[in-house]
Amino acid sequence: MKKEDLRIVYMGTPDFAVESLKCLVEGGYNVVGVITMPDKPIGRHASVLQPSPVKKYAVENGLTVLQPEKLKDETFIEQLRALKADLQIVVAFRMLPEIVWNMPRLGTFNLHASLLPQYRGAAPINWAVINGDKETGITTFFLKHEIDTGEVIQQVKVPIEETDDVEIVHDKLMHLGGRLVVETVDAILENRVKPIPQEEMQQPEELRPAPKIFKETCRIDWNQPVKKIYDFIRGLSPYPAAWTELHFPDKTSVVVKIYQTEKCLQNHSLSNGTIQTDGKTYFNVAVSDGFVVVKSLQMAGKKRLNIDEFLRGFKCVEGMEVK
Repeated sequence: MKKEDLRIVYMGTPDFAVESLKCLVEGGYNVVGVITMPDKPIGRHASVLQPSPVKKYAVENGLTVLQPEKLKDETFIEQLRALKADLQIVVAFRMLPEIVWNMPRLGTFNLHASLLPQYRGAAPINWAVINGDKETGITTFFLKHEIDTGEVIQQVKVPIEETDDVEIVHDKLMHLGGRLVVETVDAILENRVKPIPQEEMQQPEELRPAPKIFKETCRIDWNQPVKKIYDFIRGLSPYPAAWTELHFPDKTSVVVKIYQTEKCLQNHSLSNGTIQTDGKTYFNVAVSDGFVVVKSLQMAGKKRLNIDEFLRGFKCVEGMEVK
């Protein structure tokens, strides 16, 4: 079968999923339908509906789009069946019911942003950076019942540099993922796929999960050492962003998001969370084995600023601390 004859249904929602769809479309593959999330209400009164990035790209390129509220809805199932897909591809979408992933004759494969079986779950890129890993990657695998446990088709390893934040790693994986999706489709077309059960792959000593990240997950624990806090902040930057509370001697406090820091290992006798600053150029937070040097932050209701910009408009007082 030629690639022009292979009927592909593509499922995805965020920016990460656009690159793979773009590679398929520009590569001349036959994408007969795109499944994405319903438009999202935005604005003060939720009166404006915003389409997903995948929908925007699909509409611009004249692709058929379906946006089911529920993936088991009978109307949607009939619409999906009518597309007569040979193969389904999932990138950053929802968990699929068996009636959906088991529909095409060639199956359904997923692109996951980790080296499975490591980091199964919703936020693999964030957790790899938070945990200070020096390497991550992307995996294509066939879907089955348990999430992120299907047989592996292909993997590509990607280094994580010491200064990479989650945005940098996200973009690396996004572009490599687009190419890997196309390579995986070609391998399926040419009957070259030899899927490997994850149970038979070399297992790391510890399988780390990648659960969904919530607001409370992002709160900084200043009782951790410098390196842990540094990795935690870059693993959440720029989104959803690590945060803390800046406390003043008068017992008031304000929420601050921190986007960029540097490490300073140094002996001192200060309590964790104590702030050292000259009020002009530096803003350092004391922790057990040194200082977290804050380079970029954002106060509630304000815009993100470099530390010198922040200090020009912020009055520092003795006794400030973060908790």
